[in-house]
Amino acid sequence: MKTQVVIVGGGPAGLLLGQLLHRAGIASLLLERRSGDYVLGRIRAGVLEPGTVDVLEHAGVADRLRTEGLTHDGVEIGYRGTRHRIALKELTGKHVTVYGQTEVTRDLMAARAASGAPSVYEAEDVTLADIGGTPRVTYRHGGKLHEVQCDFIAGCDGFHGVSRRSVPADALSVFERTYPFGWLGVLADFAPLWRELIYAASDRGFALASMRSETRVRCYIQCDLNDSLEEWTEPRFWEEFGRRVGSDIAARIPSVPALEKSIAPLRSFVAEPLRFGKLFLAGDAAHIVPPTGAKGLNLAVSDVFYLYEGLRSFYRGNSASGLDHYSARCLRRIWHSERFSWWMTRQLHQFPGDAFDGRIQQAEVEYLLESRAAQAVLAENYVGLPL
Repeated sequence: MKTQVVIVGGGPAGLLLGQLLHRAGIASLLLERRSGDYVLGRIRAGVLEPGTVDVLEHAGVADRLRTEGLTHDGVEIGYRGTRHRIALKELTGKHVTVYGQTEVTRDLMAARAASGAPSVYEAEDVTLADIGGTPRVTYRHGGKLHEVQCDFIAGCDGFHGVSRRSVPADALSVFERTYPFGWLGVLADFAPLWRELIYAASDRGFALASMRSETRVRCYIQCDLNDSLEEWTEPRFWEEFGRRVGSDIAARIPSVPALEKSIAPLRSFVAEPLRFGKLFLAGDAAHIVPPTGAKGLNLAVSDVFYLYEGLRSFYRGNSASGLDHYSARCLRRIWHSERFSWWMTRQLHQFPGDAFDGRIQQAEVEYLLESRAAQAVLAENYVGLPL
């Protein structure tokens, strides 16, 4: 078959690109190696920048988000047993919206199904060919081998996907930093005991009190990468979480089972450039940020929006300028978000190191909590730099 754009990857990045292209009258085929149920089962981010909400509105998939999303005008920073509020709305005029990535994905899946645009789940052995000329994508599905000719390929298939691996090694520059700890996350059903997200730094390590809805929470603690889930029973997790976040919350945490529990390593990663002939990388295929700054999904959305604008200009305006500048445009925003996510991670976690590093970290946090100007910088980055 032939199509204009093959989208490799059926997560929120690929689905959003497909929806935007559909509304612009541009044909696409979406290929996903996992099942739809598996994609929906991924537990990921839940904090949306206002620019992300605007893009979802533009894509026509924000009805549930507008009615069910939680508006947050601030975040709290916990430090040495006290908590300090960063007034996002007061400092920037903007707020963030809490709406789980699972729900964003669900809305996008429903929109694609309603559009009739073709999607293939459980596509095996996906292979990209001739990305510098006339691209072809082959895949196996239902026991049969299929080949698709296209104008462009959008690689939205994540860090471990085939898209970035299809780029010649000598054409790619990789920048990476790994962190010496992970996040143990628990999803549970109870009404949040906090109004806004709490980022807590303590001598015992970092903790994050987050939520997905008015009845569901998502909570994290910094842990050793060698820890196993079996070691972290629910009672142990909630006790440690409470000790890091604060006694007022610890005393009220109900004894509830985890709906999902996982340990994730933290990594900063950027691949450059993001275009190779007719192949464009977007989302986790191009970059990874530590989750401390809540930037992963938001960066994927900005990538996709820039690519959509470039493709729309190519097909509707007969201009390749947007595609030619796609990589540079994305990377500017990516590196600003990488910097912020690295900074948040560095200030709020316990790192192995010498006493000097510890004192610098302490001075940084104290300055943040005492300086309105420093809080404005955090707020500006947290709500997201302009698209």
